[in-house]
Amino acid sequence: MAALVLFGGGGDLAMRMLLPSLYFLEHDGLLPDGLKIIGAARSDESREEYVAKVRAAVEGKAHADDAWSDEAWARLDARLDYLPVDATDPASLKPLKDKVGDMSAAGGVTSFLAVSPSLYGRIVTALKAAGLAEATDRVVLEKPVGRDLQSFLQIDDAVAHAFSEDQVFRIDHYLGKETVQNLIALRFGNTIFEPLWNSLSIDHVQITVAETFGVGDRWPYYDEYGALRDMLQNHMLQLLCLVAMEPPSDLDPDSVRNEKVKVIRSLRPITEHEADRVTVRGQYVAGTSEGKPAKAYSEERGQPSDTETFVAMRVDIDNWRWAGTPFFLRTGKRLAEKRTEIVIQFKPVPHSIFDHGARGEIAANRLVIELQPEEDIALSVMNKKPGLDQRMQLQPIQMSLSWGQGDKAAKPPRRRIAYERLLLDAMAGDSTLFVRRDEAEQAWKWIDEVSDAWHGAAFKPKEYAAGTWGPVEADLLLERDGRAWNTGHG
Repeated sequence: MAALVLFGGGGDLAMRMLLPSLYFLEHDGLLPDGLKIIGAARSDESREEYVAKVRAAVEGKAHADDAWSDEAWARLDARLDYLPVDATDPASLKPLKDKVGDMSAAGGVTSFLAVSPSLYGRIVTALKAAGLAEATDRVVLEKPVGRDLQSFLQIDDAVAHAFSEDQVFRIDHYLGKETVQNLIALRFGNTIFEPLWNSLSIDHVQITVAETFGVGDRWPYYDEYGALRDMLQNHMLQLLCLVAMEPPSDLDPDSVRNEKVKVIRSLRPITEHEADRVTVRGQYVAGTSEGKPAKAYSEERGQPSDTETFVAMRVDIDNWRWAGTPFFLRTGKRLAEKRTEIVIQFKPVPHSIFDHGARGEIAANRLVIELQPEEDIALSVMNKKPGLDQRMQLQPIQMSLSWGQGDKAAKPPRRRIAYERLLLDAMAGDSTLFVRRDEAEQAWKWIDEVSDAWHGAAFKPKEYAAGTWGPVEADLLLERDGRAWNTGHG
C-alpha cells in the first residue's frame, strides 16, 4: 500500500484542485489499489471534520461535471485520513511515519508540498530526519521555487540533500493540460507539421496568458514576484519550450527534458540597452472589467508600487531551427478577456496565382492552440468561396483538430483538471511532465537577466486601464514589424 501525503492538506490548493482531482481519479478507477491519502496541516481537527471539508470541496465540482457518485465518494472516503502536524519538526512527523510505516515495497510515500515555498527547505530536512525521504519516496514541489536564481538554488540545495533528483517532481500544472500534451502529439505524430516547424515556414509565434481578475488580497505575494516571476518564468517558458524544442529521441523523461533545456539555453539575453525595444512592463489602473468597475493595482495594494501586472516581450531563440523567427509572449492581470493560447503564424504564400481582386483576401495559415477558456486546436486555411463568379474568390475557414469533430454524435470526454495527470505521474515516478533542476536553473538565470535589464534601465511599468489588452506599447512591439496580436479564436 502506497501513500500520498498532502502537506497543507486543508489549504486552498488542496481543496480547490488536488482533492477534487483525486476524487475524479477515484471516480474513473485510476487510483492505485490500496493507496492511502493523508491530509497533513497545522490545524487541530479530527479526521471526521477534515473529511467533511473535503466532501464539501469535492461535491460541488463533481456535480458541475455530472460526475458525482456516492460509490466513488465512499471509496475515496475509505482512503482519506488526517493528521495535525508541524511539517518543519521531525518529532511532529513521527505519528505520520508510524501511520505510513515502511512502504518501500509498495511504492513509497509521495509528499506533496502544497505550502509556501519558503518552507520547502525546512520541510524536506524534517522529512529526511523522520525517515520519510527513503529511496522509494518522492516529493512534489509547487511553483514558484524561489523568486530568483539565488533563492532557487538555496531551496533546491536543501531538497537535493534530502532527495535525489529522480525523486523530486517540480510541478507546473500547465504541463498537465490535455491540449499541451496534444501539442507533442501534433508535432511529432504527424508528418505534415514537423517539416514546416521552423523559420523557413513560420513567421512568428505568439503565446498569451491573459486573466481578467486582478491581484486583490494576494498583493503581498504578487508584489514580491510580479508577472515576470509569477507567470513568465514557469508557465510561459514551459509552453515556449514545447513549441520550440527539437524532436526527442523518445518519450523517456530525460530525452524530453534534455531538449527543453537546450531551448532555454538558446534564448537570446535581453540587455538594458534593448529592454525598451523588446519588452513592455505594465500595471493596471482603474477601469471596467467584465462590466464592473475595477480598482487600480495601487488601490488594492494601498500605496504605489513598481510591480508589473503585465509583461509583453519579443524572445529570440538563437539556434538553427528558429533563427529569425521571433516568439512574442504576453501575460497580465485585468485584461480584456480570459485567454491562454499559442498561435503559430505561418508565412504567406510566396506568390499569388490569383487575380488582383482576390489577392488581398489571401491570409497566411495560422494554427491556434487554445488552452483556456476552452481547449481547442484550430487551423486556418484558404478555401474557394462557393459560387459561379468567373474570378476565383477565396475565404479563410477554420478546421478544428479537436477530439470528436469527425463524429458529431460522440460525447466529448470530461475536461480533466491538469493535476489529475500530474498526480498520477508523480506517484508512478514518471517525471516527463515535470521540471528538472537544470531546466529551472536556466530559466531563473534568463529571467534574472531580464529583471536586471529593467533595473539597469530604470524601466518603469506603463499604465493600462483594467479591461483592456494592456499598454499600447505591447501592440507596437509587433506593429513595428508589420505584425499584430491574434484578436480572435482561430
